[in-house]
Amino acid sequence: MNQQHRIRSRAAGVVAGLGLLALWILPAAQEPAAPRFKFDSDWPKPLPNKWKMGGVTGLAVDKDDNVWVLNRPNDLTDIELEAELTPPLADCCVRPPAMIHIDKNGTVIGSFDAPQGHGMAVDSKGFVYIGQDTVRKYDPKTGKVVGEVPRTPERQPGGGGGDGAPATAHTPGRGSAGPVAGFITPGRGRPDPAAQAAREKAIAAFRAKYPPTTPMIVGGIEEIRLDEPARELYAADNYLGGRVMVFDLDTLQFKRGWGAYGHALPEITTNDADRAYTPGGPMPKEFRGHLTLNISNDGLVYAADRNANRIQVTTKQGQFKKEFILAPTTGVGGSTGGVMFSPDKQQRLLYISDLTNNHIWFLNREDGKVLGQMGTMGENGGQFFGLHMIAVDSKGVVYTGEVFAGERVQRFLPVK
Repeated sequence: MNQQHRIRSRAAGVVAGLGLLALWILPAAQEPAAPRFKFDSDWPKPLPNKWKMGGVTGLAVDKDDNVWVLNRPNDLTDIELEAELTPPLADCCVRPPAMIHIDKNGTVIGSFDAPQGHGMAVDSKGFVYIGQDTVRKYDPKTGKVVGEVPRTPERQPGGGGGDGAPATAHTPGRGSAGPVAGFITPGRGRPDPAAQAAREKAIAAFRAKYPPTTPMIVGGIEEIRLDEPARELYAADNYLGGRVMVFDLDTLQFKRGWGAYGHALPEITTNDADRAYTPGGPMPKEFRGHLTLNISNDGLVYAADRNANRIQVTTKQGQFKKEFILAPTTGVGGSTGGVMFSPDKQQRLLYISDLTNNHIWFLNREDGKVLGQMGTMGENGGQFFGLHMIAVDSKGVVYTGEVFAGERVQRFLPVK
């Protein structure tokens, strides 16, 4: 009898131990693994018409898994435009249209020219939305503007035109100072105190005239996302370090907006001290700059504040949920660029493009834990030099777009 009791006790102990072991293993088993990809050297095919692509400032995959690329033709320099001269001085190259449509095989299947911009989206009917000094809706067949989000008539003093600057006449064969012009300016002298004071006074007057509650675009556009089921358009307006602005997709009229930590528009401050940030230091109270975003299937908004190395998660109404900090010691351009999701229904992973470190980071979407990364800085195929834009198609294929010395799109195929 005692022997039977001892056997039963030992069996119960083994079962209990296995149960504890299962509990201990389960969380590790549930944590998603970082995906693996292979660089596709066959995509895209050479561009037609002697085009050479400029820096990529927008990237989107449409419902047919074809790719739309928004590029900056004005990044090209004189030596890259010698085929435009009469007579030509070289076989290549010619400025491309700003918008290029490439199919899954890597062939250009369409294009149209438009003023340069930053951020883009394509709806299920094929209309293209480009971020410029505001968001404009284009008919892809004609390249004509068919809708426009309202914006203020004035620009902030000293703010610059950036990607949304008015188009200037092109002189054949004459290019710009190059793709890094304006991003890093070596040898800057000390500003004239009087000029600096005048500039600060003008900016303060502008902010008083257009407070954070202004229900239209005030700065330039960094990102555009569409929530077609809700018939809403999300835009990241770079005014005051960044505002998430939501517009009706049909009327393009303003609906709501917020800032960092879910601050309602009236709560956003105009004090630049609230945007001050030192890499590795405390997070600023407001968005620091270059705000991008995306919307998950379960209705959460992921806003990446690149210049502060962080991603904030809110509801669609702007209620703050949590914050992920990524590569916090990164300076210069910051680490948290474009935001994409893994293609599974639960979207268990975040894919984050990093302009400065030239990585794609893979994060667990639930808690922001870094699971892995892909890419190094370089100019070989599969490397990145100015990793700016990222997109993922329905099969999990990753597309990237580069600025600076990269000026290209690349494709990465999932590896099982």
